[in-house]
Amino acid sequence: MSTLAVWWIPVGAGGWLVPRASGMWERLTAAREGRAARPLLHAAIEITGLRGRFVIEMAPAWSGPRTARGVVGTGPVGLPALGLSVCFRYEIRCWRDGTVPDLAFAPRPPRIHETSEVVTDSIIMDAANAPRHVWGRDVFGIGDMWNSNSLIAWLLTRAGIEEHPPSDCSAPGWSCGVEAARRG
Repeated sequence: MSTLAVWWIPVGAGGWLVPRASGMWERLTAAREGRAARPLLHAAIEITGLRGRFVIEMAPAWSGPRTARGVVGTGPVGLPALGLSVCFRYEIRCWRDGTVPDLAFAPRPPRIHETSEVVTDSIIMDAANAPRHVWGRDVFGIGDMWNSNSLIAWLLTRAGIEEHPPSDCSAPGWSCGVEAARRG
């Protein structure tokens, strides 16, 4: 058996610019949708099994430790051509014995899923094959953008693991990841 923990972390935790910019985006989105603004969260996965412990997340290419960090892919932010600059590139990290820097800011414990080694091994392998859509773009025309939540939703949906963002928060990108998995 393996344990898969889904962490929900405040967007931009510990930073200054990202929480303010994303908070403004959420207030505008909430006003357009006629609802109250909610805290924004992003997801990360922590897998513990026979092969060891792995963390999977999407993060800016310019963030994190300058040592090995399990990068298995990169993609552009905003526009495809901008991805040529590290300032506009994201990383998909599948990091053995790695860390998720913002776990201390998680407002609640992770959601735990007990599953087989086969399932968690497939998630670890799928991380390297995840779509590299442009971050921040509505790639399927469904009103949701590709981002870090999309990666986690894509991985979990492909693995048949039922997960949903906390109901009292917003997790932009989740529906985009589910749609990407459904489209194959």
